[in-house]
Amino acid sequence: MIDIDAALEARIRTLDLAPLRRRFLEQDEALVIEGFLPKVVTGALLAALPRVQPSVNRNYLPGHKKGGSVSRFDLDRLAPEFPALYRSRPLTDFFKALTGADLLPCPADDPHTYALYYYTRPGDHIGWHYDTSYYRGARYTVLFGLVDRSSCRLEFELHRGRKDPPSEFHSIALVPGTFVIFNGDRLWHRVTPAGENEERIALTLEYLTSAKMSAFGRFVSNMKDAVAYFGFRQVFGRPAGRP
Repeated sequence: MIDIDAALEARIRTLDLAPLRRRFLEQDEALVIEGFLPKVVTGALLAALPRVQPSVNRNYLPGHKKGGSVSRFDLDRLAPEFPALYRSRPLTDFFKALTGADLLPCPADDPHTYALYYYTRPGDHIGWHYDTSYYRGARYTVLFGLVDRSSCRLEFELHRGRKDPPSEFHSIALVPGTFVIFNGDRLWHRVTPAGENEERIALTLEYLTSAKMSAFGRFVSNMKDAVAYFGFRQVFGRPAGRP
């Protein structure tokens, strides 16, 4: 496996953090960087996709979302490149400096810690939403584009419902290597529907400021993940103590 830490450290050294953090704060804790992921890292992640393809769980919520997902449990088992990226020290240090938060990894039993989203059939999409966190602190979502042979767009609204600054609408293609980070409770966003013979695969990472969650919050979060993303077997069917 490639040295993910070394590749990311070299890439991050080319960035000027101060203006990026300023833009992140001006955009209500949201930022897009095109071409962020080094090609060697993108290539390693793409090479791992055939190994996880059989584990894609198809899901459908009428009127809201349709697509496929692979949870962190299957990525741990089949594709160590993804957990290695999530745990990369240069990457997490960059996220901490960008957000100004003491970010923590998600608990080992959270299937959303890192996951793949597949938009590979006509009509695959997700409607407007926030990445509502049931943790007691903030949860930051990171998106990386891996495959984009589609007309899908990540659309989002900055400063929604505000007059100062006024709201801003954005629509971007999440092309391979593009990076998006945002506070999940603040960014109103969606992915527009895929067309015929289109394919879009994105990687998501989640980081926290507190890993604490109430028992009720955990139940609601697990039910959402089971129904809308990974299936009941992935969320509830694992032996106790096994991530």
